[in-house]
Amino acid sequence: MEDKQEQKFHLMTEAPVKTLILKLAVPCIVSMLVTAFYNMADTFFVGMLKSNSATGAVGVVFSLMAIIQAVGFFFGHGSGNYISRELGRQNYQAASDMAATGFFYAIAAGSLICVLGQLFLEPLAIFLGSTETILPYAKDYLRIILLGAPWMTSSLVLNNQLRYQGSAAYAMVGITSGAVLNIALDPLLIFGFHMGVSGAALATIVSQFVSFCLLLIGCTRGGNLRIRISNVKVKWFYFRTIIQGGLPSLARQGLASVATICLNQVARPYGDAAIAAMGIVQRIMMFGASAMIGFGQGFQPVCGFNYGAKLYDRVKQGFWFCVKSSTVLLLAVSVLGFAFAPGLVSLFRDDPQVIAIGATALRLQCVTFVFQSWIVMSNMMCQTIGRTVPATFLAMARQGIFFIPLVWVLTSAFGLLGLQMTQAVSDVLTLICAVPIQLKVLGEMKVNPPVTAGSATEPGARRLSHRD
Repeated sequence: MEDKQEQKFHLMTEAPVKTLILKLAVPCIVSMLVTAFYNMADTFFVGMLKSNSATGAVGVVFSLMAIIQAVGFFFGHGSGNYISRELGRQNYQAASDMAATGFFYAIAAGSLICVLGQLFLEPLAIFLGSTETILPYAKDYLRIILLGAPWMTSSLVLNNQLRYQGSAAYAMVGITSGAVLNIALDPLLIFGFHMGVSGAALATIVSQFVSFCLLLIGCTRGGNLRIRISNVKVKWFYFRTIIQGGLPSLARQGLASVATICLNQVARPYGDAAIAAMGIVQRIMMFGASAMIGFGQGFQPVCGFNYGAKLYDRVKQGFWFCVKSSTVLLLAVSVLGFAFAPGLVSLFRDDPQVIAIGATALRLQCVTFVFQSWIVMSNMMCQTIGRTVPATFLAMARQGIFFIPLVWVLTSAFGLLGLQMTQAVSDVLTLICAVPIQLKVLGEMKVNPPVTAGSATEPGARRLSHRD
């Protein structure tokens, strides 16, 4: 195993940066595109039920799924960032201990979400933004989704840990296999077995379980760190390190969920059509950003390995390459999204009111969409190198610090138009903050970075010996 880890270390720290990022980014981009596509699958097939309430239910429960994902990303990025830096230092034992600890912590957290959610199902559905007409559909969808929370959180941990080890291909196989299965099961369960929104939820958790199994198998291949319960460490050092590495992800995903809840609450006076339209736009924009995020995910292991090895020029070279490339990509996506906004919304719900509301919101978001290239890449880099404070602020800014108050203020001032323009205004304010923050971080990398607890090695940790 150590020989394979040594080979991986030399590859990550010596191969040309651009070529290496592209090689790692391709499976990440495929994973993100397929994942985003199957995230839209429920909305697409449920939309064929010809019910704004059913479509709205999927949008409402989407915020709860974002919370589940937030927990998974918290433990996945929190452990994965540390793993990549320790592999860069060739400290394989510490990396193995963190891999197991992050995985089993995530299963425990997902189980807790499942139990609490089932106990408070109806209050939770109302809190998420359900109207009286949406509530029955939301409860049916939510009840089943919660059952899959334990393996949904742990799948995200495995996916991220594999990526941070430079094994994006194994992560891709696990994620895309589940995604393809979900797309196949949706029409079968929704229409073939006449399960409606419950069928969409069941398709999601079954496909997620298949992904979980395949990702777990991937951890036993290609010199990747194996998950052993004997390596779990119930120590403050490990949880503190996960907090520092995962807090930006928890803040980003958690606040995205809170933002969706606020969005649904503000949209309620405008009816089920407004809730359905804004939920559709969220899914479309997620799909539009997926390739760019996948590109950044290809950069993260390169960033972590080389930062751990103190090869800072390679880190900065990779950052600028990703920003330039993703800017071009998002600009093209924005132009297409603006031009074909009504048609894109109508793919999910052929209702004139939904299309009118959604098309305007989509076009406004396309105007500022390109700003995400700098925002997201800066956030990813800061998080990977252990700069918790700037990474957490950037993660919170777009969907939290700016969006949440703006959605209330702008809607009060401009009505429905304020609701539709909130995300675009939030993007502008986030970029204004992100530029000086990231330039400062890049400037500080000319000298040795400050030592943080998240970049330290647990006392007593040693390199992994020649064993599986």
